[in-house]
Amino acid sequence: MMQNKVTEKYTEILMELEDFRKKDFSFQSGRILGSMCSEPHPIARDAYNKFLDTNLGDPGLFPGTKQIERQYISFVQSLLHAPPSSAGHIVSGGTEGNITAMWLAKQLSGNKEIIIPASAHFSFQKIASLMDMKLKPIPLTKSYTMDVTHVKRKLQTKTAAVIGIAGSTDLGTIDPIEEIADLCHDEHIFLHVDAAFGGYIIPFLKNTGYKLPQFDFLSEGVSSLSIDAHKMGYAAIPLGVVVFREKQWLDEISVPSQCISSKKQAGILGTRSGGPVAAAYAVSRYLGIEGYQQVVARCMETTTYAAGQICSLGLSLITEPVLNVIAVRLKNPLKVERALDSEGWKVNIIDHLSSIRIVCMPQITKEIIDEFIPVLQKVCQKVGEL
Repeated sequence: MMQNKVTEKYTEILMELEDFRKKDFSFQSGRILGSMCSEPHPIARDAYNKFLDTNLGDPGLFPGTKQIERQYISFVQSLLHAPPSSAGHIVSGGTEGNITAMWLAKQLSGNKEIIIPASAHFSFQKIASLMDMKLKPIPLTKSYTMDVTHVKRKLQTKTAAVIGIAGSTDLGTIDPIEEIADLCHDEHIFLHVDAAFGGYIIPFLKNTGYKLPQFDFLSEGVSSLSIDAHKMGYAAIPLGVVVFREKQWLDEISVPSQCISSKKQAGILGTRSGGPVAAAYAVSRYLGIEGYQQVVARCMETTTYAAGQICSLGLSLITEPVLNVIAVRLKNPLKVERALDSEGWKVNIIDHLSSIRIVCMPQITKEIIDEFIPVLQKVCQKVGEL
């Protein structure tokens, strides 16, 4: 009798959870067009579940999981042309990666000012508040990238770090990292590259012939770089990596750790699930460089197709897509966003550019774009955009 009651309660809870889940939008549906996260690859799901109860914060208990972490970080280091002296640290994503890098920059320099492009991710606002640091914004050029001439003017003895973006949140644009790196190298200033989005796209596109700027450790002035696997890496949420040029720098943000198997611990988090790391590792092994090249090439083909279809309606774009991000110029993006939402489509608003953002992630196909375009046209006609 008791067993029956337990089984009934178990089933009841799962049904309740299923009801909650039905209220969510899903990446699988293809109707989430504004997110930079992706539907995880099937092998990522399987790998994640196998490592649900592992904790990388206590590596002595999970040596196999720790080995996966080392091998996955090695894959990322190779992808980013990191030198043999480098070290990587697993983080939950771009925000934590940026915070960790700025924590290090502050420790190394003893300074509190961060030079950021006007396109910098909002995580830098958190950094300023958390670490009592001051942000020095740099205007953008007409191509929506950081204006290097203004960077040189802002550098001073109080500068802790300069930030460059490889795949901006708004438009997917890439700052002139190589020029910024040369400047930072000459002035001995810490340069962090936020490649949370672009880091899993640019290397593969360059391999397939796309002409994109250099953004990684090939430039000597790059000190650290953050990259997200749960975006274009096709992995499970949440998983990112921050890579530092010098392994010894991790000592600057390490603290003695007690009651666990490691004597020192770096980074912000103590407990870190091995599930997302196993998922990212599994996808990287399964797809490999060639597989990722095929994925990003399809995304760019879809982006080009979608941009053409949008323009054929009589709408215009903020800029030609650099990566798989499209910003559609509108008079009233909020009205369009709400109307699309009522039709079951999710896009994002870029208020300061008076536009909506569409990101052609791996789950977005040309067929989905063909479903979306008539809805966009109907909505834009209804609200007076066409």
